[in-house]
Amino acid sequence: MPTGKRELALIERRLITKLTEACETAKGEIKGFTWLTHTADLNALAETLKVIWVFETLADKKLAQAYAKARVFELTGIALNEAGIDLNLSGRNVRLDSEEECQRIHGGDWHKRLAKGY
Repeated sequence: MPTGKRELALIERRLITKLTEACETAKGEIKGFTWLTHTADLNALAETLKVIWVFETLADKKLAQAYAKARVFELTGIALNEAGIDLNLSGRNVRLDSEEECQRIHGGDWHKRLAKGY
């Protein structure tokens, strides 16, 4: 049975709340981390969800890839689990990015960057 608009809105709100909690935790733990966002078609969440963790600089992103990637995946997994979303995480749906790269490639336009799938 297809999920109704009201239930999709509830899923989205739970997801935002739990990702916000993960974000606040990461700010205190992961050097250079600044914010996160997500994109998804809620009607096909498992196939389309992407959680993008944004770091200040490319150097910060590279350090996180080397030393904090497991923690990023752990925090994302906890958030999804607490939001009631069952999903096996992979590099396809958890990505690291940086303000520096967005500025260089897309002039700081995150909407454009996210639409292109970075």
